[in-house]
Amino acid sequence: MDRDPLGMINTELAKLRRDRLVDGVYKSLRQAILNAAMRPGERLKPDSLSEKLGVSLTPVRQAIQQLATEGLVEIRSRSGTFVATLSALDIEETFEIRCALECLAAEKAVKNISRQNLRRLRHLLKSLGKPLKDGADRTAHQEYNSELHRIIIQASGNKRLAEMYNALSAHIKIARIHSLREDWLSRLDEEREEHEQIVANLERGDVAAVKQALTKHISRAKDVLVAGILKSAA
Repeated sequence: MDRDPLGMINTELAKLRRDRLVDGVYKSLRQAILNAAMRPGERLKPDSLSEKLGVSLTPVRQAIQQLATEGLVEIRSRSGTFVATLSALDIEETFEIRCALECLAAEKAVKNISRQNLRRLRHLLKSLGKPLKDGADRTAHQEYNSELHRIIIQASGNKRLAEMYNALSAHIKIARIHSLREDWLSRLDEEREEHEQIVANLERGDVAAVKQALTKHISRAKDVLVAGILKSAA
């Protein structure tokens, strides 16, 4: 056991180790959900997860409770624990909040965004404009897409807004997992034009135009995801 200079047992260190273990399990499970290694509706078995992760049941259960609080898993009485599923209404509500947060961030970002960030946004537009050939390209494309929006959020300078957006982004990723449609390539030109308008209006410092472009972009993305959910449920 660890002792302080007076020979007393240091109980705080043991507590910190347990906290770090729960945090590690939480991050591992969360990443698996957001990477679609664990699919929406899939049952999570604590015993099996404990064995795979090489930890006891306690940190697994605590991590699952954290994920449930975040809305990434559902704990159903007498049924078990499952990766969260989203309804069309869930997506509608999530994207309404997303639009409100991004538009609010844009108001601040227009005044605060740096030249370095604007250069990075232009670089991302070029990356998003490259032809896509396979699943790896699609994964990279989605990361570039997410980074473009995160830059706007971060440029707002509002930490609370950024925290809310980051929590919401997990649900947006789950929505995309729900709606893996084969026709997504046909929408890339429209997406690229929307991104171009967002960045161009940021560069001009036109708050109203940025908000309009963001609203159009987010609304279209919402409609596509909702259509995918409804199609898969039919």
